[in-house]
Amino acid sequence: MNGQSRKFWPPKGKQSNSGGGRPCDHPGCDRSGDYRAPKSPQTLQDYYWFCLDHVREYNASWDYYAGLKPDEIERILRMDTTWQRPTWPLGTLSGGRFRFDPEKVRDPFDVFGPEMHRPQHPPEAAQPVAEQTAMRVMNLSLPLTLEKLKARYKELCKLHHPDANGGDKAAEERFKQIGQAYKTLRESLNLS
Repeated sequence: MNGQSRKFWPPKGKQSNSGGGRPCDHPGCDRSGDYRAPKSPQTLQDYYWFCLDHVREYNASWDYYAGLKPDEIERILRMDTTWQRPTWPLGTLSGGRFRFDPEKVRDPFDVFGPEMHRPQHPPEAAQPVAEQTAMRVMNLSLPLTLEKLKARYKELCKLHHPDANGGDKAAEERFKQIGQAYKTLRESLNLS
């Protein structure tokens, strides 16, 4: 392999810009411009070339955030902490869903936070239609416990009992619906 097949900087046999190289871009300086400095925050790939003294002076006065409002500076700093990439909490996708099943992950140090360990209740749509109707009749919502069901049943029975309503046919029909809903929900709780 010859020395020409691979690129190295500076090339072999040539000195970096000392001596007869590029002149310093500072007005009135006749030294060699060996050190580059960006011209502005908007054009970071376009450079001035300075001697050592002038590049130090230029860098000391450089302010990347000059002319920006505080909220713009804050936004840039936040983006820089993640290398201008979008982020979301560890272990979740961008929509907030977990990438993995929380039930299969052991997290003794609570790295993923308490929301990962929250019990996931099945949505109401996953219930059979009869149970959904019974929940509406009893005016209940998930999660449902036997104690909660019994308390609501007792309350509704006192309210809609035919003796308490003077023989009202609508109250009697409602009372029958409540009894049927109670039976349906109690059976579903005993099965699960």
